[in-house]
Amino acid sequence: MKLTRVPSGNYWRGAFTALGCPCEILVDTDDEAEARSVCLLSADETRRIEHKYSRYRADSVLSRLNRSNGAPQDVDGETAQLLDYAELCWRLSEHRFDITSGVLREVWRFDGSDRLPEPAAVDALLERVGWHQLTWRRPTLILPTGMELDLGGIGKEYAVDRCALMIGQRGPVSVLINFGGDLFSSGPRRDGRPWTVAIDDPRATGKQGVGTLELRRGAIATSGDAHRYLLKEGIRYSHILDPRTGWPVRDAPHSVTVLADTCTEAGMLATFAMLQGPDAEAFLKGQQATHWCVR
Repeated sequence: MKLTRVPSGNYWRGAFTALGCPCEILVDTDDEAEARSVCLLSADETRRIEHKYSRYRADSVLSRLNRSNGAPQDVDGETAQLLDYAELCWRLSEHRFDITSGVLREVWRFDGSDRLPEPAAVDALLERVGWHQLTWRRPTLILPTGMELDLGGIGKEYAVDRCALMIGQRGPVSVLINFGGDLFSSGPRRDGRPWTVAIDDPRATGKQGVGTLELRRGAIATSGDAHRYLLKEGIRYSHILDPRTGWPVRDAPHSVTVLADTCTEAGMLATFAMLQGPDAEAFLKGQQATHWCVR
């Protein structure tokens, strides 16, 4: 974890990499020791979550579940909470959000090329997709042979909220947590000003924004295809897959950004909206969510 002073903003910035993205904590204090403590706390908690739920680590809880070959597995309380949440998302999204759909990555490579998988290959994988095929009765999970769980769709937002909770329990300090564009502000800065956040333009990501937001307390999450897509014959295929068909959602916005009380809630609404395709904005308006859609 690297800690630097940002004189122009009169705050400290802690930076590290985890969950496959750059992570930063902005701490509004003059006390270097306090800033370091807050940032180390966040880095340790984020890496704990990554270690526990990464599908790339053979020793993670998630990998153990994915190797269970249909045998019943009892899980701890934290994992049970995440599975409960995943089931809720599956139901609320009318089965569009499904943490068993990660196996589709075996044929989809969203690298900006024009290489689409064969329909037959996608159809074959659909036999291993579907929350309805597993059995979840807290604390016991039965995952059929060949199926996998992938918490990538909720893990980053969960980590943001966990860090926010732990920092808040430590004591009052204004922070802005930013994990790959998913953010949480604990409150206004010492002088009463909000944190200023730019909304990225996915058509020129990292180079320009579509606006700014003054964030006092709350969270922002974004779902979109700025970095992961395929392009063939003028058609852009987003990495947002519909688990019911195995194919990218058609006519979805380039990005959806949502403001909510927690990062988990913001991420859920942003992802649900993307899964609605052309009806993304209508869905968010129906939820009365503060949002930004870029098409």
